[in-house]
Amino acid sequence: MRGEVRVVGAERSGGLELRTAGLAARGLPEVRVTGLPPYLGQGWARVLGAVAARLAAAGPVLPVLVDLDGGVVLRLVPEKEGTLAVAPPPPPDGPAAAGVEAWRRDVLTRLFPEAVS
Repeated sequence: MRGEVRVVGAERSGGLELRTAGLAARGLPEVRVTGLPPYLGQGWARVLGAVAARLAAAGPVLPVLVDLDGGVVLRLVPEKEGTLAVAPPPPPDGPAAAGVEAWRRDVLTRLFPEAVS
């Protein structure tokens, strides 16, 4: 899938928005995440790349939950314009009082532990 799907980003008033570009050419919805602090941008670009690979492999039957390495589970929520938003899994595994930003950092720490040091 290399070269066929890209992850593009733009700064918005509410934070960084990342989005795939190229899944629609395969008849699949594009995936996006919004409201990211800029320091999480590179890591989440890798996450969206992994999600895109899983969606492309799944074909026309789209999963609601995507299991990535390290026991990381992401939920895909339909949004406007036929896109899918990446969200935390539903409780009890989802974010509690810590919130979505803490969950986003935890996803990166679990998927890419080498980046922590």
